[in-house]
Amino acid sequence: MQAISQVQNLNSYLIIRRSKPRFDKPVRLAVPVRCVYHSDSVPFPNGVRSSRVDWQSSCAILSSKVFSQDQDSGEKSNTSSASDHLAAAVNGHKTSLDLNLVPLDKKNKPQPPAKQPPQKPLTITDLSPAPKHGSQLRVAYQGVPGAYSEAAAGKAYPNCEAIPCDQFEVAFQAVELWIADRAVLPVENSLGGSIHRNYDLLLRHRLHIVGEVQLPVHHCLLALPGVRTEYLTRVISHPQALSQCENTITKLGLNVTREAVDDTAGAAEYIATNNLRDTAAIASARAAELYGLNVLADGIQDDSSNVTRFVILARDPIIPRTDRPFKTSIVFAHEEGTSVLFKVLSAFAFRNISLTKIESRPHRNRPIRLVDDANVGTAKHFEYMFYVDFEASMAEVRAQNALAEVQEFTSFLRVLGSYPMDMTPWCPSS
Repeated sequence: MQAISQVQNLNSYLIIRRSKPRFDKPVRLAVPVRCVYHSDSVPFPNGVRSSRVDWQSSCAILSSKVFSQDQDSGEKSNTSSASDHLAAAVNGHKTSLDLNLVPLDKKNKPQPPAKQPPQKPLTITDLSPAPKHGSQLRVAYQGVPGAYSEAAAGKAYPNCEAIPCDQFEVAFQAVELWIADRAVLPVENSLGGSIHRNYDLLLRHRLHIVGEVQLPVHHCLLALPGVRTEYLTRVISHPQALSQCENTITKLGLNVTREAVDDTAGAAEYIATNNLRDTAAIASARAAELYGLNVLADGIQDDSSNVTRFVILARDPIIPRTDRPFKTSIVFAHEEGTSVLFKVLSAFAFRNISLTKIESRPHRNRPIRLVDDANVGTAKHFEYMFYVDFEASMAEVRAQNALAEVQEFTSFLRVLGSYPMDMTPWCPSS
C-alpha cells in the first residue's frame, strides 16, 4: 500500500511503501534511500505542490542517517523487510517521522556528492549534514573567506570550522537543519547603524542568541597588482563598508562611482576573478592576501572607533547566570502602537536596568493602523515592532519582574536570548 508522508516545514513529500513483516527487536541498519521527487507541473492531492530545492535539501538531511526504531515481539525477524519502520535521524537526533523509506539495491546505491571547494559559499541547494557530536564545532557566517564575519567567528570560536554562506538566511537555516552548530551574524555597526535584515530574520526564525562578539573594523582599499588610484573608475563593497569610508574616499580625490555588493571579501574576490583593472574594493587586509590584491590605502574608515557587533545564534538557549555580566535581547509590540513605549521603558528604569539598544522595525503582519476619530477622515499610523537590549541576566529577579511588567503592556513579547556580554578590551582601528 502506498501512502504520502509530509516532511515538517517543507512542501515536499516522500512516497513510501509498507510491508507486512516486522522486527522483533531493533536492528541498526545503513540503508540507502530513494527520494522520489514529484514534478511541480503535476499537483499532489489537496493542491499541495513540492519544490525541487526544498526536496533536495530534505533528502540531504533525511538520507544522512536512517535506523530502525520499531519493535514487535510477536513476529519473527525478517531482514528482507528492513524498510518497514525506519526513522530519520540527523547527527544522532531522532525525528518523529515514520518514513518507511524504500531501500535501494546495492548495485544502484547512489554515490556521495562531490566535496565542494572550500571557497565556495554554502547555498540553500547544497546543504549537507553536519558531523557527529564530538567533532569540530561548525560555525556558519555570511560571505566568503576573508569576510569580517569570518574573523568574528574565529574570535568567538578560535578552533571552529567556519562555513561560508551566500546569504544571511542560509546561515540561519544551516543551524536549524543541523548543518552548523552556531551562526555568527552582524546586527549593528558603530558608524553604519543596524543591519535591519538580520533583525527581521531573528523574528522569523526560532534560533536563540547565546553570545555576542564586538569586532574592530579595519578597512583597506584593494586593487589588482600594478593598478594605481588614478586609474580607478569604480569602488565596490558592502553598503555598510561604503558608508563607513565615504569621507576618506572623497579626501583621496577619487572620482569613482560606488557600487554595493553582498560582502566586502566578495568584492575582492570579484575583482580578482574578473581581472578588473579599473575597479577597487573596500575589504580587509586578509582578503587582499587571499585573492592576490594590493593594498592601495590602509585604514580608510572614516572613524577609528569603527566596531561591528555580531550575535551568536544556536538552536537551544543557554542557562542564564549571575557570575558575569549578561545581556538580554527582547522584541515586543502592542495593538496601540507606540503609545505604550514610555510604560515599557519605565519598567526598566524603575529597576535601574540599563538599555544598550532600542530599534524599531515595521510590523509586517500589520504595517498600517487605520483610525477614524471624528468621522471626518481616516488617519494612517505605521505599526512597529521594538527590539530592546538591556544589561541584565534572566537569572536576576529584577529582570524577571521587569519583563513581567512589560508583558502587561504588550500584545506580543519574545525573549531572543540572555547571554554573556563581550568584555574584550577594546582598541581602536589604526
